Amino acid sequence: MTLLNRRIQSFSVKTFVTSFLNKLIRAVFLIGMCYVMLYPVLFILSSGFMTIEDMYNPSVIWLPRSFSTQALDAALSLLKYSDSVIKTMLITLPSSCLQLVTVLLAGYGFARFKFWGRNLFFGLLVFSIIVPVQSYIIPLYVNMKNFDFFWLGSLIGLFTGKPVTVNLLNTEYLFYLQALFGAGIRSGLCIFIVRQFYRNMPLEIEEAAMIDGCGPIRTFIRVMAPNTLPMVATVFLFSIVWYWNDYYLSSVFFSTEFPVSVNLTMLRTMLVTLSQQLSGVSGMVGQELILMREPILACGCLLTIMPLVILYVFVQRYFTEGVERSGIVG
Repeated sequence: MTLLNRRIQSFSVKTFVTSFLNKLIRAVFLIGMCYVMLYPVLFILSSGFMTIEDMYNPSVIWLPRSFSTQALDAALSLLKYSDSVIKTMLITLPSSCLQLVTVLLAGYGFARFKFWGRNLFFGLLVFSIIVPVQSYIIPLYVNMKNFDFFWLGSLIGLFTGKPVTVNLLNTEYLFYLQALFGAGIRSGLCIFIVRQFYRNMPLEIEEAAMIDGCGPIRTFIRVMAPNTLPMVATVFLFSIVWYWNDYYLSSVFFSTEFPVSVNLTMLRTMLVTLSQQLSGVSGMVGQELILMREPILACGCLLTIMPLVILYVFVQRYFTEGVERSGIVG
């Protein structure tokens, strides 16, 4: 009996040690990964509100001795933050809404309807995900500069001698047009996510709706769409993030007023140019601007990502559930 008790105690101790080590390794791994992911944000928050003395004081590492908003004020001014944010929202919100409608319809069609060439078209859709926009940016630029309303303007030109075209450059309408016709930023990936989500939903829901007299369109609007709010939130959040962070298309299509992402990429160049100009007038001002370059860039990054962070706080629950049910985990 004593030997049995000793074995039970030994087994319980081994189980406790194994469980403790597993939890410890898991905790260390998660804390390390969180630190790696949060380090850029912590660095931005730390260096963005330092004074010049704190930046070059070796004893100051994370917490500044004196809190300063000088770099934040400079970033707001150089980024033209209010104007650039309004410009970005004028691009992002309508484009994301139009893209959401398009990808929902297209994804539902690929998931539920059987038609000729469905697999071929879906293969082309998957192929469009991996094709970089740089490969077709020139014909896209030419089409947007001389937009002929899908060849209607050229057809009218056959009779009038002059095609009817409109220059869509430097306007937000070119983003709206692409989003409306399923050619927006990462539209192929959004359609893939929607298709995967609808494929995981039971067919009995639609069959019950059809028995009650609903057609395909009414079934989608009244039954399927209300039951897919997590997926809608996921796709909508992805779309907003991609349009908000877009730099390449915005820098190509706009030449006067730029969104916040383009202004952020030009912030370092603006700091160097402005410091050189101010050095000719007042050497002290130009030198201070050069020394404050890192805090200003940190505040610029913070101002750029802050709206997305705030948005994610409100839709985090729907986003997590939508990602899990869409089959794109990992």
